[in-house]
Amino acid sequence: MTKQRLHDRFKAFFNDRWLVFVCAMWIQSCAGIGYLFGSISPVIKSTMGYNQRQVAILGVAKDLGDSIGFVPGSLCEIFPIWAISLIGVVQNFVGYGLVWLIVAQKVPALPLWVLCVAIFVGTNGETYFNTVALVSCVQNFPKNRGPVVGILKGFAGLSGAILTQIYAMINSPNEASLIFMIAVGPSMVVIAIMFVVRPVRGHRQARSSDNSSFLFTYSVCLVLAAYLLGVLIVEDLVNLNQTLLTVLVAVLIILVLLPITIPVLLAFYSEPRHPVEENLLPETDKQESSKSELQIGGSFILSEMEDEKPSEMDLLQPTERHRRIAHLQAKLFQAAAEGAVRIKRRKGPRRGEDFTLMQALRKADFLLMFFSLVLASGSGLTVIDNLGQICQSLGYNDTSIFVSMISIWNFLGRVGGGYFSEAIIR
Repeated sequence: MTKQRLHDRFKAFFNDRWLVFVCAMWIQSCAGIGYLFGSISPVIKSTMGYNQRQVAILGVAKDLGDSIGFVPGSLCEIFPIWAISLIGVVQNFVGYGLVWLIVAQKVPALPLWVLCVAIFVGTNGETYFNTVALVSCVQNFPKNRGPVVGILKGFAGLSGAILTQIYAMINSPNEASLIFMIAVGPSMVVIAIMFVVRPVRGHRQARSSDNSSFLFTYSVCLVLAAYLLGVLIVEDLVNLNQTLLTVLVAVLIILVLLPITIPVLLAFYSEPRHPVEENLLPETDKQESSKSELQIGGSFILSEMEDEKPSEMDLLQPTERHRRIAHLQAKLFQAAAEGAVRIKRRKGPRRGEDFTLMQALRKADFLLMFFSLVLASGSGLTVIDNLGQICQSLGYNDTSIFVSMISIWNFLGRVGGGYFSEAIIR
């Protein structure tokens, strides 16, 4: 392989959308900081002498920080993606770093409201990580949004179990060191790959092997969840020594890193596509572009055919459906060019396109999802916030097992939701 060709391969690897997706998984695998509140709240409660009401107030501060995500979403329109990642790193490190200093008694005891602000700021950094990962990958995989979002949010849920296992390997006698790991660990991971996770015009990188790549990713997800579940059962039944715990965590890290084989194989072991192909949209994108917007006589006409086609059209074979739609389009465009028909331009973006915050707030779809989440997600957050105290009241001293169990089933539910939602829509 010549030097120039090797350079081209590395360039293709760095700009590959699958590399961005895999790195986004790694960010998400340590970004679900809020799910570890059940593990750190008993330490905060015992060290600071708080009662249950004060711990609940800290939980509310954590939930608020985890919920206010419109700020990083708005900043994505102004700053580059890496800057959003850096803001999240600063918030995570400063917020949970201050919590660690207070709980470890490195600084004099501070009022409860200071701890609330620190937890709010630290957990809010997670929303920046989520925004960076989701915005980049949704733009890079416009035809696979369901699986992409499901996998990424699944890894965010699984991060609690992953960080718990890494902390078990460290085996620090100081319980407050878990808070220190939360402050430092995610920050180091995000800084290492924050220039990789970004939009890379992924809609032009569609390959016939994408289905196989997603199948491999789903397989890794299932193996990872089963492995973590097996490790938890073994740890509960057998008293493992430190060497064996280190080996188990090393295997866990290998499983998390395993999806990197996809962009490596695509960049270095497959034939590169011709430059002309890279600059051309796939045929389906061309058809959608022609359906959405054409310029005739200096003015733009928008076709509403996709919204107004007969319902029985969906029952036809794909080739026959495309042929009929193309025939109707041709007649419509000819009539418009001759002045017989005037097609009104749709105001604002269509479903599946990018919306601004104000455009989204005017849509019934957005409002329906917003109120559904507000009304439905509170029960799960209540359990997560009070999990430490629930376990202690039942006589369990180690709450990490239950935190990991919630993370694993959360992970499987989100990944499955992304897969089945895409299957139903298609």
